[in-house]
Amino acid sequence: MEEKALEFFIACVTAAGFGIAIAAFGCGIAQGLGLKAAVEGVARNPESSGKVTVTMIIGLALIESLCIYALVVALILIFAHPQAASIAGLFSAAH
Repeated sequence: MEEKALEFFIACVTAAGFGIAIAAFGCGIAQGLGLKAAVEGVARNPESSGKVTVTMIIGLALIESLCIYALVVALILIFAHPQAASIAGLFSAAH
């Protein structure tokens, strides 16, 4: 039973790592594209810089929240799974 719990934990950690990597990559690309579009918009029409900046900041915050959601899901996968007690017992017995 403890071996299966450890295998499940390893799978959860691997899934969490891939999930965060994919989320960070996607959010980074999206934020870069959003910033690029905002800078181009201000370069074409400097009078609209206030509205563009506010809209850009709100959009970037929403994109960043998606990455934070991925982080929360990854932390849940790592720390709040059903076999957490048996895995904690494995690590405390090893030390």
